[in-house]
Amino acid sequence: MRGKTKAELPKAPKAKEAYDESKIKTLSSLEHIRLRTGMYIGRLGDGSNPDDGIYVLLKEVIDNGIDEFIMGNGKHIEVVIKDGTAKIRDYGRGIPLGKLVECVSIINTGAKYNDDVFQFSVGLNGVGTKAVNALSSYFRVVSIRDGVFAEAIFERGVLKTERKARIKDNPKEKSKAGAQKNGTYVEFTPDKEIFGNYDFNHEFVEKRIQNYAYLNTGLTLSYNGKPFVSKRGLYDLLGEECGDAGLYPLGYYKGNHIEFAFTHTNNYGEIYFSFVNGQFTGDGGSHLSAFKEGFLKGIQTFFKKDYRSEDIREGTIAAVAVKLKNPIFESQTKNKLGNTDIRSWIVQEVKDATEDWLHKNSAAAKKLEQKILANESLRTELNQVKKEAREAAKKIALNIPKLKDCKYHLEDGKQGEESTIFITEGDSASGSMVSSRDVMTQAIFGLRGKVENVYGKKRVAIYKNEQLYNMMMALGIENDVSGLRYARIVLATDADFDGFHIRNLLLTFFLSYFEELVTGGRVFILETPLFRVRNKKETRYCYNVTERDEAVSALGSPAEITRFKGLGEINPKEFGQFIGKDMRLVPVSVNTLKQVPQVLNFYMGKNTPERREYIMKNLIEDVS
Repeated sequence: MRGKTKAELPKAPKAKEAYDESKIKTLSSLEHIRLRTGMYIGRLGDGSNPDDGIYVLLKEVIDNGIDEFIMGNGKHIEVVIKDGTAKIRDYGRGIPLGKLVECVSIINTGAKYNDDVFQFSVGLNGVGTKAVNALSSYFRVVSIRDGVFAEAIFERGVLKTERKARIKDNPKEKSKAGAQKNGTYVEFTPDKEIFGNYDFNHEFVEKRIQNYAYLNTGLTLSYNGKPFVSKRGLYDLLGEECGDAGLYPLGYYKGNHIEFAFTHTNNYGEIYFSFVNGQFTGDGGSHLSAFKEGFLKGIQTFFKKDYRSEDIREGTIAAVAVKLKNPIFESQTKNKLGNTDIRSWIVQEVKDATEDWLHKNSAAAKKLEQKILANESLRTELNQVKKEAREAAKKIALNIPKLKDCKYHLEDGKQGEESTIFITEGDSASGSMVSSRDVMTQAIFGLRGKVENVYGKKRVAIYKNEQLYNMMMALGIENDVSGLRYARIVLATDADFDGFHIRNLLLTFFLSYFEELVTGGRVFILETPLFRVRNKKETRYCYNVTERDEAVSALGSPAEITRFKGLGEINPKEFGQFIGKDMRLVPVSVNTLKQVPQVLNFYMGKNTPERREYIMKNLIEDVS
């Protein structure tokens, strides 16, 4: 028998790591936060998404000031952000001086567990400020109570200095305007070891602070010196969002534990802004479901007619906020409320309030009924068109053209939360993505050329357009958005004029007929590199001219520079890294809904001369 060569001999098994007492680790609470950051603040990010971690840190500190205001202490909160450092000053009671260090560094320490002190807390119940402390390279907290202050300074959760003194003995503290008043001051710099090169987006921060003002009438917040205040709460919020688009004056109600405002517009779909204890719940939850049910019943009772829910809700824009003593959220970042015991009282209170408002506003009630009847008529027409579209689609139901599907979808629980569909242009781009995608969570839908400009067209038009209907089937929204199959819809077009045009056409489609997908944070734009810079030792991919110049400087002048003009030019082997865990996605967001019609009209309407003049005035030569 021939002997085995050295290469053929079986490898010796690796020695197993000993599993004994030496392998057991005990982390401090702040060490655990730094090691398992996602458990406490959700995503990290660099500040380009409103849900990124740096905004969660900011929210947690501001929430403490809001809690003080809710309990009747302090009517002003000041926020300043400069050079990556946030400073927040509230004028509440101030953290008890003898427990200052513990309250910002030891988990499960705080007064949020005491209903007599905090009844409707919006913070992380004793975790929030500790998370900010642990995830900041610099963290300073000062509490002022009755002329005495205590201060503690931390670095990455480690206490560096602490002191306590009367303010009159400290001229530096006393010289600051308002510094002698009771309250808490927090200053923190998010740690770049955790967040990388982050940057606060001032629009995101302003939006959050404006919402705080809407939800807390009588509270004044200032951001970098700009004041935010609301006298009528959610009435002001909805007025700002829909402007003059409402078909009738805003309906409004405020009770002890619930506040809501509503109207209807001629837009398609439904838009809701929901809050719990001041926290925006982007995914809704039991309070929003109960509100919708109560709203429906109130209208049906008033008109004494069994109108269908879809006819009542089509075109609705509403805001609802509730206050709960023990809110149960389905995630640490509090996007969805899970309390089931609140349904009955919310349904009843919303029903009674809606019915009462309609009795007192007969002209608005008449316009509402006209809208419901118009929706009824539109639904009948739409159902016929949908039936014809379904008949035509039966042949392709099992194989939607140009769709390369993935295994997991939105309804598949945790695995479906990462499901993504990329909408691409042409076979070249989709081919590169198909061969490099994650088949478990990433689907590809390829367009055949440019889609139709649907601006100003009735909803039936999109069901008569084969390509748009195929795309709706791929997304699962051919009936309504509740059937959405993917957590993220990503527009992946070339970085050229045709690509930008296709992107605009798609955004017009979503904003015209499925606006709630945009406002719900489901639509994104994929950023792909414009340049590849490489030498024999290293390759760098650059997303803009600045990154390209930095790469050339680092790799030397002989470096080879490639300009990618289309996604199809990127080698599939290279493409995988751009749609992997570090892919760059730009969320499509709307500052206020009332701006949408005028923006679409300008860019996609029939005002060609005006648009041409704007382009000529703002034309920038591409010298890249």
